[in-house]
Amino acid sequence: MPALRPEQLAAHLEGALAPLYVLHGSAPLLVEEAADAIRAAARRQGVTEREILVAGQGFRWEQLAMASSNLSLFGDRKLLDLRIPNGKPGKDGGDALARLCEALGPGGDCVLLTLPELDWAARKAAWFAAVSGPGTVVELNTPPLEQLPAWVGARLKRQGQTAPPEALEFIAEHVEGNLLAAHQEISKLGLLHGEGALDLAQVREAVLNVARYDVEALRIAMLDGEPGRCARLLDGLRGEGEAPPLILWTLSADLRALARLRTALDHGGQANAVLKAERIFEPRRRQAIEWAGRRLRARQLHNALQHAARIDRMIKGLLPGDVWDEFLQLMLRLRPRA
Repeated sequence: MPALRPEQLAAHLEGALAPLYVLHGSAPLLVEEAADAIRAAARRQGVTEREILVAGQGFRWEQLAMASSNLSLFGDRKLLDLRIPNGKPGKDGGDALARLCEALGPGGDCVLLTLPELDWAARKAAWFAAVSGPGTVVELNTPPLEQLPAWVGARLKRQGQTAPPEALEFIAEHVEGNLLAAHQEISKLGLLHGEGALDLAQVREAVLNVARYDVEALRIAMLDGEPGRCARLLDGLRGEGEAPPLILWTLSADLRALARLRTALDHGGQANAVLKAERIFEPRRRQAIEWAGRRLRARQLHNALQHAARIDRMIKGLLPGDVWDEFLQLMLRLRPRA
């Protein structure tokens, strides 16, 4: 099937699902967002079951055959969410993928295949040809640096904000082509300022003043699982009039990093690779995140992220509650178990 450009995916998903989607590229953020869009479209179209397979170290490819043979066991459509983190299925994997593709048909079950950036050799491999034939392929790469300001502007528009060209260029230069970092800065601007027009001064202040010292100390206390220190620092920040959106942004950034680290560790990944991708270089924070990521379970982190989302709605006045009490309860989720 012909490849789709990333900007065509949303319109494509308004129609019937293709039997196979193949996502790859140099921008993990965009790949994950595209995968989320496909999953959401599948739910809208009545795909009621989803099975996730991660073909990492020690993966047995007969698991794929078992999963595909069990598709539609009860008459419901199913999404098979297959991820190959290193982009190298090998001979056994290539054969398994070819057999899977032969069994696919329109109107039935759907397969979502997620890959990293593929080099020239991988694109020419027989296994990639096998999935590209019946598959709808979407390549999602980081925009060239000269296009990054426009990308930032489009992202701001999604959250109801605008900024002048010089502010967009400032963000693009600051993140040095890292889309995840750009996404974090854009999210922070949404938390701090809400909808409307931003000026360069607001953007500079938000980007450069990532967190004051006490907020940095708070994030370390949360990662270290020290409830007493968390409570004292929160009281101090509240007394100084620190903005709750900035505190939430800081804590949420670490929770997201922890969730990605825990997922990688659960599937045989390396902590150093995740920390590098997350641009976590400061030694004390890096040590704290790695220790917490090894200590906490995926379910704990999922619940903590949901809690952070509730606090966001409280800050925006959409839910009742004491934001400062909720901050403490959120951080207590990360304390070591007795």
